[in-house]
Amino acid sequence: MPAHRGLRNEPAPVTQLFGAATSGPKETRVYEYLEGTVVERNAAHLVIDVGGVGYSLRTPLGRPLPELGSRARIWTHFVVREDAQTLYGFTQLEDRDLFRMLLRVRGVGPGMALAVQSGLDREDMVQALMAKDPVPFTRAKGVGKKTAEQIVLDLHERVARFAGSTTSGSGTLTPSAPPSPGQANLEDAAAALVSIGYPEKEASKLVTKAAKTVDPSDLEALVRAAIRG
Repeated sequence: MPAHRGLRNEPAPVTQLFGAATSGPKETRVYEYLEGTVVERNAAHLVIDVGGVGYSLRTPLGRPLPELGSRARIWTHFVVREDAQTLYGFTQLEDRDLFRMLLRVRGVGPGMALAVQSGLDREDMVQALMAKDPVPFTRAKGVGKKTAEQIVLDLHERVARFAGSTTSGSGTLTPSAPPSPGQANLEDAAAALVSIGYPEKEASKLVTKAAKTVDPSDLEALVRAAIRG
């Protein structure tokens, strides 16, 4: 678990979503957000003190960060590798959700996803996906033409929930309407299947098929139906 230097912590057991192990980095949703006092910050890093424990978080470049000494809620994504445990932090929930969407693209890991968000603000990213334009993504470090095209191919339909969004003066992306519980569950069910080894396209097809036979607002039933095929 990432912690501020000077604070010792013992390795903790990590449970992956739905309990299945896969090769490569694993993600777990143990931490939804952290709320505490900001004790350190720079352009790409934030340390937040929660109950006397300092959590170190990597953040996208160019995003507004809370002031030192202020209390803040930071939305998180936790990635576990064999040699590291890393927390990624986002001051807005929409940024965290877009980060997770990027991780679903073949060939995009946490570092590249963070680079994309550092090179594109949220509004530009959403507009590029809606327009099926891969060029803006090639501006991010490490993103070539093929990867940019894959990002657009995989995400242009999934970003529809942000259609009509605007960026306020505070930099907050405001969706025109929240996603329906059923639509959110389709994405979560597909992510669950991917986490236990299903290829992403197959997972999406299975979940879409399952949604025709069970109530998509029931996530557990949707996952079970998708696995049954």
